[in-house]
Amino acid sequence: MIRTDLTDRPFAAFLFDMDGTILSSIAAAERVWTRWARRHGLDVDAFLPTIHGMRSVETVRRLGLPGVDAEAEAAAITREEMDDVEGIAAIAGVAAFLAALPTNRWAVVTSAPRGLALRRIAAAGLPTPPLLVAAEDVTQGKPAPDCFVLAATRLGVAASACLVFEDAPAGIAAAEAAGATVIVITATHARPLATRHAQERDYARLGVRADTDGALRLIPRDA
Repeated sequence: MIRTDLTDRPFAAFLFDMDGTILSSIAAAERVWTRWARRHGLDVDAFLPTIHGMRSVETVRRLGLPGVDAEAEAAAITREEMDDVEGIAAIAGVAAFLAALPTNRWAVVTSAPRGLALRRIAAAGLPTPPLLVAAEDVTQGKPAPDCFVLAATRLGVAASACLVFEDAPAGIAAAEAAGATVIVITATHARPLATRHAQERDYARLGVRADTDGALRLIPRDA
């Protein structure tokens, strides 16, 4: 069941991370990043867990590899990711959940570049979101709160009045810093995530009701 502290609360808008939250692109992303890591002599098993939830340029930059242009490498990685969408699929129940939302009350907020995000969303069979905040829309990516604050602003609401759907620690930290409420989607998690936030495996048991004033409330799917 959904935690009562979420079902009893109205939210001004819902903000969704993309990878691992509304769709799974882990296999495709890890194929691309594995090839890149091997070219640079990295320990693949140690490196792969660090790529999720952050912009590619920040993932490359924080490695501090000598002679590596982080911007150029990130652009090359994105081009490769655009070509590899095999196995990308929607998280269970998310299509119906998104279809129930008023178009002016939700957004996708992702660390992926816009072109890649749209490519993956289409590959998963999901609708183009009414508002998409992508990597190039902010100077600082997750775990900085900028992306969620920007999405809320563009929707005309306060970030603190939003419910953020996330799956990765960097995104959770960004949502917390923005003052938003968080629900963690765990469909792609290989192991339990230690978090104080509500968790749901997917959207199969989640429904939504829009109040007369436009506020959104989570409800059990069969309610």
